[in-house]
Amino acid sequence: MPTDAEAEGPAIPLARWADRQLAALARDHGLPRLDGATLLGERGANGGYRISGKVSAGLGGSRLLPTRDGGWFALTLIREIDRELLPALFGNADLAVEDSEAIAANVARHDCADLVERGRLLGLPVASADEIPASAPIEVLELGPHRSRAAGHRPLVVDLSAIWAGPLAGHLLWQAGMEVVKVESRTRPDLIRRDDPATFDLINQGKASVLVDFGCSAEKARLIDLIRRADIVIESARPRALLQLGIDANALVREVPGLVWLSVTGHGARGEPANWVGIGNDCGVAGGLARAMAEVTGEIGYVGDAIADPLTGVTAAREAMRALEEGQARRIGLSMSAIVAMALAEERAHDPAMLESELHAWGTGIGRPFPACPRRPLTAPVHSLGADTARILRETVRC
Repeated sequence: MPTDAEAEGPAIPLARWADRQLAALARDHGLPRLDGATLLGERGANGGYRISGKVSAGLGGSRLLPTRDGGWFALTLIREIDRELLPALFGNADLAVEDSEAIAANVARHDCADLVERGRLLGLPVASADEIPASAPIEVLELGPHRSRAAGHRPLVVDLSAIWAGPLAGHLLWQAGMEVVKVESRTRPDLIRRDDPATFDLINQGKASVLVDFGCSAEKARLIDLIRRADIVIESARPRALLQLGIDANALVREVPGLVWLSVTGHGARGEPANWVGIGNDCGVAGGLARAMAEVTGEIGYVGDAIADPLTGVTAAREAMRALEEGQARRIGLSMSAIVAMALAEERAHDPAMLESELHAWGTGIGRPFPACPRRPLTAPVHSLGADTARILRETVRC
């Protein structure tokens, strides 16, 4: 019969690192004291997730597959377009894209680095268990003029991001007392709103909701007016996509005094890596976490639940608070894969024996549930989609 600890599941590696960052946010910036294990584990615990080894937890949208040269290739398939691109990835027009065994067989015919390079050119979220992050975890991309804020000023945050990392950063800033406006596309709202409503509600509670038709020049102009009034902007778009929306992040940072712009990316916000797609599970692999576990247990697999997302969300909130207090406008690039690598290195330095113990417990715990974690209660309303559009954008426009 399992013990209480076994029934609850092992601790999530790097939760203690997240906890130290959250403690610093509470100490330095007055945020409520949150718990790292909660932020990394609440979605998995309350979704009934189990440790699944080479298949990501939850819906299993990401898989670690062996390659011809002995490598391990992380492939995430959560968007419709991802499967449509698989024939091009493998050079196999006849591939049955819904057949997991056929996909694995095709992976096994290629070298890992070749698949990663081709996958990233195609816009697929892929990674190797043995890569080195291509960018710094945190990078200042642009600087602009200073702004002195009056005492009692309530900062305005415009959250253009989606899924988990960026919205979690916005959630933490909301908990710090800021006004947060969540902006979504009329044609492509945040996927997590539909796919994981419980998590969506938790990290978007209290935020105003604005819908923008990015095909309408008048609505885009209203959005840019809103950004010019903001103190902080959060986005997770690739550079070309942002410019196609008519938003030039660097130009806005140079023009708007004190504007803090957070660019949440999979692998970096500058150069070629800025165009690579990355999602929480494959970014955790790219950051070295799967390989670190294999070195301890002899078995490779995913660690945590899309672990790069919450680690990046916490990091982004801390960088935003620091920059806001300094007052100088800046654009900050955040690489999810490099943040995982940074957290792993810092945790190794902090307590290597405990980290090894946690990795061992996780790697040998296939089938066990995520650690028990009570769901944090909602403390503010979740605004319906687009409920605040007219109020926030100041007037209704027609296209």
